[in-house]
This record gives sequence, C-alpha cells and structure tokens, in this order.
Amino acid sequence: MLHCFQPLLSLIPIPFLSAGENFDQSPLKRTFKSKVLAHYPKNIECNPFDQDAVNMLCMPKGLSFRTQRDSRTPQFHSFLITREDGSRTYGFVHTFYEEVTSPQICSAMQTLHQMHQAEHNASAHNCPSSSMDSLASSLDEVESPSSQGGRRSCGCSGEGYDSVRDTLYVSKAMCLITPMPFMHSCKGFLSQVHRAVISHQPPPLPLESYIYNILYEVPLPPPGRSLKFHGVYEPILCQRPGVGELPLADFPLSEAFQLLGVENLVQIFTCVLLEMQILLYSQDYQRLMVVAEGITTLLFPFQWQHVYVPILPASLLHFLDAPVPYLMGLQSKEGTDRSKLELPQEANLCFVDIDNHCIELPEEFPQFPNKTEFIQELSEVLLSFGLSPEGGNTSPDPAVSMQTSTLEKELKSTSLSELVDDRRNGNLGGEALDVLELLQGNPTLERLQALAKRTGVKVARLEALVAGQKAVGEESVGGRSPAEEEELRNAKLNVQLREVFAARFATMFADYESFVIQNSPDLESWLTNREQMHNFDKASFLSDQPEPYLPFLSHFIETQMFATFIDNKIMSQWEEKEPLLRVFDGRIEKARLYNVRAPSLRSSVYQKCTFLKESAQAIEQRLRKIDHTAIHPHLLDMKIVRFMAHDKYMQEARNLGKNLRQPKLSDLSPAVIAQTNWKFVEGLLKECKMKTKRMLVEKMGREAVELGHGEANITGLEENTLIASLCDLLERIWSHGLQVKQGKSALWSHLLHYQAREEKNEQLSESPVSNGQEKRKLESSVGLPALRVSLIQDMRHIQNMGEIKTDVGRARALIRLSLEKKLLSQHLKQLLSNQALTKKLYKRYAFLRCEEEKEQFLFHLLSLNAVDYFCFTSVFTTIMIPYRAVIIPIKKLSNAMTTSNPWLCVSGELGDSGILQITKNVLEMTFDCQNLGKLTTVQLGHDNSGLLAKWLVDCVMVRNEITGHTYKFPCGRWLGKGVDDGSLERVLIGEFVVPCSDDDGGRGTKTPPLQRSPSQIRRISITSLTGRGNKPTTVQIQESIGEAVNNIIKHFHKPEKERGSLTVLLCGEGGLVWALEQFFHHGFRSARIFQKNVFVWDFYEKVVAFVENADQIGDLQETPEPLDLNCESFCRYVNAINTMPRNIGKDGKFQLLVCLGARDRMLPQWLPLLAECSVITRMYEENALLRDKLTVSSLVAVLETLHDFPITLESSLTKSVEL
Repeated sequence: MLHCFQPLLSLIPIPFLSAGENFDQSPLKRTFKSKVLAHYPKNIECNPFDQDAVNMLCMPKGLSFRTQRDSRTPQFHSFLITREDGSRTYGFVHTFYEEVTSPQICSAMQTLHQMHQAEHNASAHNCPSSSMDSLASSLDEVESPSSQGGRRSCGCSGEGYDSVRDTLYVSKAMCLITPMPFMHSCKGFLSQVHRAVISHQPPPLPLESYIYNILYEVPLPPPGRSLKFHGVYEPILCQRPGVGELPLADFPLSEAFQLLGVENLVQIFTCVLLEMQILLYSQDYQRLMVVAEGITTLLFPFQWQHVYVPILPASLLHFLDAPVPYLMGLQSKEGTDRSKLELPQEANLCFVDIDNHCIELPEEFPQFPNKTEFIQELSEVLLSFGLSPEGGNTSPDPAVSMQTSTLEKELKSTSLSELVDDRRNGNLGGEALDVLELLQGNPTLERLQALAKRTGVKVARLEALVAGQKAVGEESVGGRSPAEEEELRNAKLNVQLREVFAARFATMFADYESFVIQNSPDLESWLTNREQMHNFDKASFLSDQPEPYLPFLSHFIETQMFATFIDNKIMSQWEEKEPLLRVFDGRIEKARLYNVRAPSLRSSVYQKCTFLKESAQAIEQRLRKIDHTAIHPHLLDMKIVRFMAHDKYMQEARNLGKNLRQPKLSDLSPAVIAQTNWKFVEGLLKECKMKTKRMLVEKMGREAVELGHGEANITGLEENTLIASLCDLLERIWSHGLQVKQGKSALWSHLLHYQAREEKNEQLSESPVSNGQEKRKLESSVGLPALRVSLIQDMRHIQNMGEIKTDVGRARALIRLSLEKKLLSQHLKQLLSNQALTKKLYKRYAFLRCEEEKEQFLFHLLSLNAVDYFCFTSVFTTIMIPYRAVIIPIKKLSNAMTTSNPWLCVSGELGDSGILQITKNVLEMTFDCQNLGKLTTVQLGHDNSGLLAKWLVDCVMVRNEITGHTYKFPCGRWLGKGVDDGSLERVLIGEFVVPCSDDDGGRGTKTPPLQRSPSQIRRISITSLTGRGNKPTTVQIQESIGEAVNNIIKHFHKPEKERGSLTVLLCGEGGLVWALEQFFHHGFRSARIFQKNVFVWDFYEKVVAFVENADQIGDLQETPEPLDLNCESFCRYVNAINTMPRNIGKDGKFQLLVCLGARDRMLPQWLPLLAECSVITRMYEENALLRDKLTVSSLVAVLETLHDFPITLESSLTKSVEL
C-alpha cells in the first residue's frame, strides 16, 4: 500500500535563502537546507522516488532550530507530487523537534548568532526591486510564530542563543509516501511511531516490525471493502469506495468548509472550474493541502488540468510567474500584511487567505448556477452534522485534546491485549454482534430467555453479549473508540458534501452526450486531427440550457478540463472508460430511470441531491463492519533486520541521486528554467493564435448569417466570453517575466509607465503627443472634423470613466475599446515600440522581449480588424459619452440656412439624449449623455419662426467621440409649413459609416450597414407621375412586404439581448412602413394639374370623414359589427394623430399610423375597411393593388403573422399621441 518511510535531518546548517535576503534575521528564525537521511525501500519501479522533491515538500521552508523557550509541538502535514504523465503521489509527514547533540552544530549556531548581532548593529536592510524578490522578502519580514515576544528586536541577546545556557533543538520529519490518499491511516500510523520513539518504555515490538508490516504485509483494501491493520499501539482502519461510488478522498471536507465558510468555498470552486489562477495562503501546510485537495475532489467528474502545487516550497516561488492557470499554496507567517505581498499576476487571481477566512475574487466573475439554493443545500448538510455554514475556527479545544490524550493512554493496554487475542484474519467482534442480532430477533428464543429468568437459570453468554452491547451503546457504537466514531462521522460528511456537488453536474450535463460530435472512424485518425476538429456542439448545448445558467456555462465549456472530459468520452468508444467518466455516466443513467424527461424541457428549478442517505449508508456499513484484518506485526527475521540496518540505509539514500534520474520538481538549473520559460512563450503564442482564430471564424460566420448564408453559431454571450478570454490572455502575456509592477494589472501598469514618459516628453517639447497619432477619415463625413487616433487619448477616456474603479477594469476597458475601434494591434504595437521601457519592466526571458513571437502575436491581433465588434459600447452601458452632431443642408439651394430655431433628439438601443436645442445658424454641436448604444434614430425639427422658416436638410451626422463610431441619418427632404408634406420634424433612421483609414490592411469583410431612413429619391419615384419606368412592379411590392414581415419575425426569434432596434425594421429602408407605402402608392392618383400633390394620408382623412358622415346619416346601420368596430378604431387612431401637438407631416403621420397599427394588431382589420370604402374609386386607379380583393386578403394573412409577437415602439415615434 505504501511506498517508503523516511526520516529527515540536516547535518550542516546552510542558509536556505541568499545572505542578502535572510541574514538580517536571527539565526534561530532562519531556515536551513534539509536533506534526506534515509528512505526505504530503495526504489519501486511503478512509483520511483524523487529525492529532491520529497525533501523540499517534507520541509518546504527548510530546516529550523528551536531552543527550550520555543514551542516544539509536533506537526502533521501532507503533500502531493504530480508527475509529467499526470499521475499523483501523496506524502504524509510528521514533523517534530529533537535535541541537537553535536557540539560542532551548537558551536556553529553560537558563531552565527554573534555574526548576526554585529551585522545588525552595522547595516540596514536593502529593499529588492523585482516582484518575485519583493515577494520572497515579504515572506521573511515577519518573524516565525514560534517566538511570540520581542518580534521587532531580533538582535537582542534575550532572543539569541547561548550554547552554555540554552538547549538547541532541530526539526526532523518522518514521511510515508503512497499512490493513494489514505490520510487518516497514515497520520495515525506516524503519530504512533513517534510516540514509540519518544516513550520511556519500549514498544511491544521493534519499530522495524511495524514499518515492515505496513510496507509489505498490509494489503490495499479491495474496492467497496474496509481493512483493519495494527499500528504500534492501536488498530487503524481504512476503506475504499466501490466501483460505482465517488472515488477515494480522505481529506476532511468539514475542515475546508469550516476554514472558509460555504459561500467562500463555492466561490473558490467556481474560480477553479473556470480555470483561473488560485493562490491559497496560510501559515499551516496541512490547511493548504486540505483546502486544495478538498476543492479538486469536488470537481468530479472533471479534473484540474493545469499547474497544481498545493504546497509551494520557498525555493520555487518563481512558479508564481507562470502565465497559465494554476492552483498553488503559499505559506504565510503570522502577522504578514496582505498588502505587502506583491504577486506577479493579480488580474485573474483568486487569492484565498485561509487563516483569516476571506477571499479576493477576480473581476467579471460569473456566478455558479442556482448559487443561493446550492449554498442552502450544502448548509443543511453541514447543520445536520452540527457544523456552522459560516465557518469558523477549527482548532480543537485544549481540554478536549487533553481528554483525548488520556483516553488514548487508557486504550493502550486494551489494544495490546487485542493484538494477542484477535485472530489474524478474524472479525470476532462482528461475529458476536451477528449472534446477538439473531438471538434478539427470534421470538422463541426470547420466550425461552424470559422463562429461564423466572426459574433462576442464567444464560451467561447471551447476558454478557447484551450487557456488552448496552455498554457500547452508552459509550460508543460497535465497540469503537471516540476517535473511530469521529472518523466515521467525517467520512459520512465528506461523501454527502461530495454528492451534492456531483448532483449539480449531473443535472447541468444530463444530456451532454447528445451534443458530443463523434465523426472519426478510429482512434488514430481522431488523434491526428484533434486540434482541427470540433468535438462538442457548444452553440446547440447553450441554446438548450436555462437562461440563468448561460453566463457560467458559456465560460466553463471553453475550459481545458471540459475539453478533456469530452475527449475522454470520445475515446471511450475505442478504449476502456476513464473511471470518473464511468461513474458519472452511471449516475446520469440512474437519474434517467427515476426521472424521464425530454432534453427540450430544461428548467432552472433547483433539484436536490437524492443520493445522500444511500452514500452515507455505504460508508457506515464498511466502517462499522470490517471486511478484512491484516496480518499482525511480528518479530522479523535477522536477515531483514540486517537489510534495514541504519548504516547501509543511509548510504543507499546518499547514492540514490547518482543512480536515478527522474524528472525533478526542484531542478533549478538555468537551462531547465530557460526551457520552462520558452515553453511558456510558445504556449502563449499558440493560445493567442487559437483564440483570435476562433473569434474571427465565429464572428465572420455570424456576419454570413446576416447576409443570408447558413445559420448563426455564435451568440452575444459567447462573443463576450471569447473577448473576456482574450483580456485574460493579454494580462497573462503582460505578466510573464514582469519585474516592475504597480497595481494588480500588469498591462495597465505598463500603460501607466508609457503614459508618464509620453506626457513628460510632451511637456518638454511643448507640443501635442504625436507618436502614433493619426487622423482617421470617414466615408461621407462632410462637416465632421477628423478624429485623432491616439493611445494616450484612449487611455485618458478610460481614466475619466468614474464607473471603472480598478486597474484590472481599466485594462479590460481599454482592450474592448481598442478592439471596437480596430486599433488593438496598433495600440499594443505602439506601447511596445518603447524598447527601453520594455527592457526596464521585463526580464530577458519575458514573452514581450521575444521579438519574433511578439511580431506574430501582433499580427494575430491585427486579423481581428476584419470584423466589427461593439464590445465596449455594449458592456459599459452607464458611462457618460461625448457625442458630436453635424446637420448638413443641401447647400446648392439658396435657402440652406434658416431663421427658425432647430432642435434634435438622438436615440439609440439604450436610450435617448432628450431634446437638444441647436444655436441658430450653427450646424454643429457637442453634447454629453449616458451611453446610447448603437444609434438608431434622430428626431430633427424646428419651431417655424422667422422669415426663412423652410429648411432643406441632406443628412445628420452623429459621432461617438470615444469609440469614433459615426452614424449617418439621411433626410433629403424639406422641413417647413407649406412645402413638401408640411412637416416641421422628421424621424431619421441611421446607418453606420464604415471608417476608411489610409492603412486599411486586415479588413477582409465588414458588417452589413444598418437600414436607413427612406431617401427623397425613392419617395419621388413613387409619388411623382414622372419616371414611371422606376416604379416597382406588383410582384416586387408583394415580395418587399413579405421580406419586411419576415425580418420582424426573425428579430423576435433572436435572444432578447441580441435583437437590436425594432425601429429600423419598421421605419428603415426595406422596413414595414416602406413596403406598405409602396403598396398604398400603387395606382394612387397623387398629383393634380395646377394643384398640390396628394398624399396617402389625405386618403386616410377622406376615409375617416366619409365614415363619420355616413355614421351620422345612418348609412352604416346595416354594417356588420366587426367592421363597425374597425371603423371606430381607425377613426380614433387617425384623429389622435391629427390632434397631437407634433408637426410630423403627412408622411410622418402615415409612418406613425402603420407603427401603431402593427403594435396594437390593427393593420389586418383596417385594410378591408380601406379597400371597401367608396372613397377608393376617386383616389385609386382601377388596377391598384388596394382594389384587388385577392391581394388585400393575401396581405391581411401576411400581417396577421405579426400578432404572435409583442411589438414595442421607441418613444421618439409615439410621444404626444394619446389613445
């Protein structure tokens, strides 16, 4: 079961850290290098011994010394070594202090103390400059917890060492190594061995007997079975879960929950699932291990795929510089201030301060699905075991510890007698209990027993059993000690907590198999094409999930642990199923038998775990009734004793490193470190290539859908997930090899250094910052001044946004802004162009100082310019943004200027600006308002005052001064009384203007422009009698109506957050109003000789007048009731529009009526009324579509399809209308 047993001791005290970093401390506070004194057996092929790694992890801080004044309580901790193939080895360490008997070591300690006193009086502490150096120094600033007094006066003689006065002690450790985490068993065994070592009475057998027994004679329990073996003084129990149960996990989850509380642990668990960087921080090594192992245990059926070092030795602090997800544990010292702990990367870091029960979470952090109900269920499980869900101090009460110690002494003699009496492979206690149960359950035997009592006859054996059972019931169950009952209680709590977590995954991924893509004929071809293949239909999977789950799941299915899980599923068709996958699939299959449901009926209703009682019973059954008892320890053959002789044992330990060359955790040679960093650089570049490719392909696929090809395979949620992932990647790239940082964001720190240098140069030259500044030209942007392109300017925009409070948030905002402006690659290239600054901030091996990789990285980012993102505008929805608006009249006409007072109102997907008054004869204005999102409409009007009140406007241009997005709102019509349709205000529909710079490389495609307001040219072609050849045919009109209705239906089938503006689909070019206008203009007698043009609205007014007049004289008395109601509603709507105070003109009124009719589902009811009214014969030609009953009935059917959807209108369309 176990690999080796080893004591550790340092023979020569050597400073563990460099002198400059550690010599300012008293020698008793310093750490010294340890070494392996001995280990046994020599080697095992399947589990080779890594001497350096075991040495470091047994004593991560190194060797330490104490005197009689210091606390020397033995400590237990465990550790884990992950090998290159992913296999894990567990170590369990019992550390204690032993008196130093060597005069040379005592003399050396005396000399070191005298040197320290002299140096302390002569020199001052030097501050290191780099992040990693400052991290190491911050961990050494505070004194060891072993000396509580006078922490600040480490040079005083009272704290020093005097070889005559003081007794010197040195740390020593015993360690058991095993491939499986039998923590309780190993802890109990090591504790008993140490008691035997320090006891004044020798143990029953030599220590070698117990060590040989546990290494060679104690078997591994079979799956689903329990085993009892014997330590030095007491028996020890261990058990293994069955094949269909959750895998073995012996670390106490109760301790992890009590240390952190349920809510904190769920948050950390979510960070681990999303593969962020997690750093555990505690004074206690075992706490680090318990929390790390506890969290990774809860990941079932998934497995952590990245760097996993629960206890990070002091010599490996450079691991924290790794630009990859990691889960590491760092030992703190009592009183260490968190603010002084400078870490290389903090932008995506979850910092867990275990001792203070607090965590620091990354920003933009999605919550775990059903988090509140999930925490409630976990709390109920904890409360059922008498534990607080909020957590608290788990240190045992001193009185309880003393009582337990007394109990152990009392049990010692009982246990020794049990060693003699118990058969080697028997379970006598269990057999006797079975006999008692049989007798007590038999009514005939019970009557005989009662008769025997009345006659005075005693059944001695039965009475003894009953009495013993009663005594056990009063003291502990089944003849078990309180410690064994506590172990059973912890095991039951462990498995129930794990079942709750496993049930959540079984619910969320119950139908995951339906979305696995398996299209390879064999394993070899699948492995060959693995990176180019999509193995999981993510878009379909997300569309099948409840809405509240999406923020978490969209991130989680992009992780490496989920990809590995799917890979294992695919490979299971050719190979044996991976154990975790087999158990998980079994759970899902079992749940389906009890609860059959269709995949489409997904619900976010929380479902509690149903396996709690069953799993706890399995554990209890195994631990209450032991299945096997191992062979007892015994005296060894002399050959074995000689084989384990101490001298040869130590010589083998010294020679092992020469003969065995395995991958070593502690190999710190420059070549190895360089190779590791080069792998990081290659990995970052590969990840950048994959992320940008994914973003580009998915986005271009969506644009193809907008052009009418294929189906959408990316949602706004997925897009946001990919961009957040890109932000995380950039932070990790900027953190790699960093040596000077301010704040938590490495990228923003670099930007601030760059900004400071540029602003200093600007002040010296007394000229605007010119480096990298360009003027971006805009198509059709007549009248708008060019927008200056500048990294510094964009930084200032971000710094002025008070809504963003942190450096990490500012860095991500700048990335999103640059991506939206298609300047990400250009801005970062400009930032890195200052090579002197980069050399100052980064070490030589850093990614940003690898020229070839840096150029490829910038090229990959440049490819993102091929698509349009609105990732800044759509995320920062509450910020204040400056806008610039320019009104462009048709200047070739004489009355380009007006004497009236113009105004405008800009509307977008997120709101409107309100009415903005424009200074008379000034055609440009700037205004600040809350982010409007993508702009949709502009209301433009004037008050008709003065002599020149008529105004012919070509278009309105509006630009977002932060993002540079420019929108054009075509008009091409008059505003004024007595001209055109008499409108004093118009609602204009916007179109996005694509920027054109001199260097337009990388633009392969572009997003199709938004629909725009109908132009004057189109209206003239319809309303004028001239130009008949340009009139649309009846087929074209019917097709345009069908297309407009289809676009509205598609709009409502999109996710709500991705629908965009419905106003554009109603009023824009190609919209419903535009299509119906063509229908009503077909065959319309719009022009008269020597008279003004007639508009469709005039026809509506005549219909209303006719209906109202006919109603007064009684002509409509015989009209069917539905038609009568339609007449009433039509008249009410038309009169309400006519009486409103707005002067929107006749075409504007037509547009408003169509929009209101679509909203209130009235259009299909009004059309028959208009077609059957006698007014139609005077205003429409014989061949008009409106006079064709078949066409009208067909149009009614098409419009009725809109009744299934809730059409809402912008306030810019409906304000002032009272219905």
